[in-house]
Amino acid sequence: MKLLYNISLYSYLLLIRIASLFNAKAKLWITGRRHLLDEINTRLSENTAPLVWFHCASLGEFEQGRPLIERYKKRHPDHKILLTFFSPSGYEIRKNYAGADYIYYLPLDTAHNARLFIDAIKPIAVFFVKYEFWFNYLDELSERRIPTYLVSGIFRNDHYFFKSYGKWFRNQLSSFSHFYLQDPQSEQLLNGIGYKNTSVSGDTRFDRVNEIAKNVKQIELVKQFAGNEKVMIAGSSWEEDEKLIASIKLDFKLIIAPHEIDEKHIHSIEEEFAGKGFCLRYSKADEATVNLAQVLIIDNIGMLSSLYQYGTVAFIGGGFGKGIHNILEAATFGLPVIFGPNYEKFTEAKELIKQGGAFVVSGVAELEKTVALLNDEEVLKTASHISKHYVESRVGASDRILGDVKI
Repeated sequence: MKLLYNISLYSYLLLIRIASLFNAKAKLWITGRRHLLDEINTRLSENTAPLVWFHCASLGEFEQGRPLIERYKKRHPDHKILLTFFSPSGYEIRKNYAGADYIYYLPLDTAHNARLFIDAIKPIAVFFVKYEFWFNYLDELSERRIPTYLVSGIFRNDHYFFKSYGKWFRNQLSSFSHFYLQDPQSEQLLNGIGYKNTSVSGDTRFDRVNEIAKNVKQIELVKQFAGNEKVMIAGSSWEEDEKLIASIKLDFKLIIAPHEIDEKHIHSIEEEFAGKGFCLRYSKADEATVNLAQVLIIDNIGMLSSLYQYGTVAFIGGGFGKGIHNILEAATFGLPVIFGPNYEKFTEAKELIKQGGAFVVSGVAELEKTVALLNDEEVLKTASHISKHYVESRVGASDRILGDVKI
């Protein structure tokens, strides 16, 4: 099985190289790793301080790991933090993050790369966020007896670890010193295959979004746009989400922060909402034009988490595609959240639906009904309270993890 795993890695590398000829993201994946180990070895050779390695797949996992990184640095200011990403969508946005001393792409998970990488960084401890399982790295860390932790881990019974063919994968989990898990179901699954080194510590994302709400910065043009009116914020929207919102009569003002901000997509949003009042790009807004707009399109990256402070309700994108995006960034500001039907992999979505802070829609009729419901002040007030309390009642996972880990 290990041979098949390694063959699959080289097959993936070949496919990425081919895709890089015509796909910008794949090209970044390749170019970002060019001479990477040489660069890491040269730069890290000067380090004499204890170093802790945090690895995140992409941007979402980084936001999940960020509270741990920042709390760890506060507790151990003399230690160095190395942060790695697998995906360009994480690295390219956070490569200048001030909370880490070193930030790199993760070299491809070959046995050779794993040896050279760990030789270069010499970590005293390693944290993998959520569900990154790179088995050659894990083997190398285990052989060297370097404490390795999975944080905010989540497992489902359809994962390959729990399949009839999953014995080899299950055995690789022995490389982890401890599993800090989001929910009891994940713990039960791991316990069921013999792993008892588990704790249900919760999800560190709650710590992150709670910090965002407490330290949020004002965005004056958006504040002026919102005024005292009700505002729907479409966060991380895709084309399917935007078409659905555009198809209903909306009494709210609308802020759209699309997942993709290329010119083609922004232009398609402008066309879609052409009949919904003055539609304005944020990059072209000023104090005069923003007062005239009914729809504000955010054509940059990095503002979304702060935008929710100006919202009344949020429509979270992705529910008509691979899965919904982060609903907690909206919920922490007390916004009821609406999203499409693909949410089953997200515990927070299912829990908020049950409690009455979230609403799932599959088409125009359901969205119209939900928006009309949330126009009722009492319903809106109740749903808002539920969303905010849901987040506030679940903070503390980062402190529980770092209070348990002994470094």
